[in-house]
Amino acid sequence: MAKTGTKNSTTAKAAKRILISQARPESEKSPYFDLERKYNLELVFHPFIKIEGIPAREFRKQKIDIISYTGVVFTSRHAIDHFFRMCDEMKVTISQDTKYFCITEAVALYLQKFILYRKRKVFYGADGSNKSMFDVINKHKENEKFLYICSENQQDNDIVSWLKNNKCEFQLAFMYRTISNDIIEIMEARSFDVICFFTPSGVKSLFDNFPKFKQNGTVVGSFGTNTSKALEEAGLKLDIKAPAPQMPSMAAALDLFLAAALKKK
Repeated sequence: MAKTGTKNSTTAKAAKRILISQARPESEKSPYFDLERKYNLELVFHPFIKIEGIPAREFRKQKIDIISYTGVVFTSRHAIDHFFRMCDEMKVTISQDTKYFCITEAVALYLQKFILYRKRKVFYGADGSNKSMFDVINKHKENEKFLYICSENQQDNDIVSWLKNNKCEFQLAFMYRTISNDIIEIMEARSFDVICFFTPSGVKSLFDNFPKFKQNGTVVGSFGTNTSKALEEAGLKLDIKAPAPQMPSMAAALDLFLAAALKKK
């Protein structure tokens, strides 16, 4: 049984151990480590999901001509990684005129790893919500043919529905799949005051590992509209939601949450 609950609402004083359901940042300059020092916390990093790339020989069965699409839609860094991996494997050269539509600024900035970043061809939603990304896509839908890069088992139905309903020319491109990671050992070995989620797949992983999971006062943080929706549909109460004004990242959202809790003491 996972030791995740607290009897009362978690405060900054009680929030001494936080589980981040992602891999530990490679840089020691990560703002997460600033939080550890500032609030005397212990942050534990453990990915809730594993990403498995779909090989090019399997992708070819989807019969998608990548270069025929003028706009690419990304909702995660994983999607970006596997899009450019696939292009490399298939020896596809992406046009410099290709436009990229991203769910958040952080995802958009990640494109710098692969392309010369120019604002005239990289667009992102203002607040990290699907709606804000739709507003951007809406301005270009008449002239673009969209390729939505997504997981084979975790595409966003809201995005698909919007593209259909708004008569966008688009195609889903499955370039990777998500697999639930084993989190039983880490959840049973330690208790956590806060658990932060970043994808709907991470929420699925929690319940794959603990089908009878009960929140029991544990503070739950969510990054992204789709993750929030998945958590709420699972019956969990959200205390931390990002991105939002003044909270562009999960680290920033945790900072505001902990600072507010300290003021209540």
